[in-house]
Amino acid sequence: MGTSELIYRGGHESQSNPLRHSPRPAKKLTWLTRSGRYVISEQRLTFGLVGILLTSLFFLLRPSGTPHSSYGSHLAVVGTGALSHQHFGSGSKSGSYMHYPGSGFVGGKMPLGLKNKGRRIVVTGGAGFVGSHLVDRLMERGDHVIVVDNFFTGRKDNLLHHLGNPNFELIRHDVVEPILLEVDQIYHLACPASPVHYKYNPVKTIKTNVVGTLNMLGLAKRVGARFLLTSTSEVYGDPLQHPQVETYWGNVNPIGVRSCYDEGKRTAETLTMDYHRGANLEVRIARIFNTYGPRMCIDDGRVVSNFVAQALRKEPMTVYGDGKQTRSFQYVSDLVEGLIRLMEGDHVGPFNLGNPGEFTMLELAKVVQDTIDSEAKIEFRPNTEDDPHKRKPDITRAKELLGWEPKISLRQGLPLMVTDFRKRIFGDHSETTTTGTVAGS
Repeated sequence: MGTSELIYRGGHESQSNPLRHSPRPAKKLTWLTRSGRYVISEQRLTFGLVGILLTSLFFLLRPSGTPHSSYGSHLAVVGTGALSHQHFGSGSKSGSYMHYPGSGFVGGKMPLGLKNKGRRIVVTGGAGFVGSHLVDRLMERGDHVIVVDNFFTGRKDNLLHHLGNPNFELIRHDVVEPILLEVDQIYHLACPASPVHYKYNPVKTIKTNVVGTLNMLGLAKRVGARFLLTSTSEVYGDPLQHPQVETYWGNVNPIGVRSCYDEGKRTAETLTMDYHRGANLEVRIARIFNTYGPRMCIDDGRVVSNFVAQALRKEPMTVYGDGKQTRSFQYVSDLVEGLIRLMEGDHVGPFNLGNPGEFTMLELAKVVQDTIDSEAKIEFRPNTEDDPHKRKPDITRAKELLGWEPKISLRQGLPLMVTDFRKRIFGDHSETTTTGTVAGS
C-alpha cells in the first residue's frame, strides 16, 4: 500500500508540472573542425591543462622591468655597516639609520643587504680569542652563526652572551673528524696559536692544520660554501726579508720544535689553493701577525699576554734573549675587520693582516710598564729555539685591494686588554670593558 501511494504521488507530481525544465540537446559546434569538436567535447581535461601551460608561459616570459612597490619600506644602513630592511611610518624616527630614497626595486634585483641577510656561517675555533670576537661581529650584522670548537684553548665564557639567541649555535666538535653542516661561508680558525699550546701536542697540532683543514675544505666543496683560512706570519719562519711581503716564500726549519705549527699552516695553505685550482672552490687566505686584546688566554706564552699578566701580579716580566727581537702588534678588532673584508671581497690572497708598527721586546715592556706599573721589573732568560729575530708585515696589498689597514695603536688597545686581564685574574668587576671596542675607532 505504501509503495503504491509513493508511485501514485510520483506520477501525480509529474503530471502537475508539465512545464518542468528538461535539458535541451547541446548545439553542435559546426564552425569547428571535427578534431576541434572532439577535443572540446571529449578531451576537456587535456584542453584545460594546455590552457594553464600557455598562461604560465606568458607570465614567465613577460619582462620584469616593472618597479615593485615596497609599501613605504626603505633600505637602512646600520651602524656596523650591514644593510637591513626596515619599515618606517610617517611619524617614525630614524635614529642612527641613514635612509636611501626610493620606494621600490627595479628589474627584480635583490639589494645587497637583503641578499646577504641571514647567511649561515660556521666559525671553527669560534670560542677562542680571535674567533669569539669574529662571532660577535657576525652576530651583530644578523647572520646565523655556528661555532665549532673542541675547547682545547677556547672558552665557553667567551660566548655566553650569545647563548639563547636563535641565530647562534655552539657545537663541541674536533675538526679532525668530519662534520656535516649546511652553510654559506666557513671561517676556519681552529688551531692552537701560541707556542705553549701548539708545542703541548705537536702531532695533534699538525693534524689539526692538515686533516682539520681537509675536512673543512671538503665541507665547503660539498655545500658550495666560500672558505677562509686563517694562516699565520709563522709561514715566513725567521725571515731573511724585512718587512715581509706575501710573495716571500719564507725561511722555515721543517724539523724544529715550532714546525708543527709553521709547516702545518704552510700545508694548509697548499691544500686551500689546490682545492681552489682543482675543484674551483671559492677560497680566501689571511696571514695573521701578532694580535692582542681582551679574551686572550692568560699565560699562553705569547709575549703581550705574558707581560700583562706578570706586571699585574707584580712578577718580573720575562724577556727571552737580549730583547731586541721585533714584533708587530695589532688589536683584535682591526684583525676581525680585515677578515670580514677579505671574506666579502673578490680576492683570494694570501693577504698579510697585521699592524706594521714595529716594537722590540724591550720597547713593548716599556709600554706595559707605562700602562700598568712603572716599577715593574724585567728578567732576562735564554732565548727559545727558532725564535724569529724580526717580524713586520707589508700590508700594501691589503690596503690596495681590501681597503683595510689597522686603526688602533698599541697604546690605545693595551689598556682594554689590561682591564680584561685584571678582571679575570683578580675577579675585579668594577671595569667591564671586554668587547674589544675602542671608543671612537
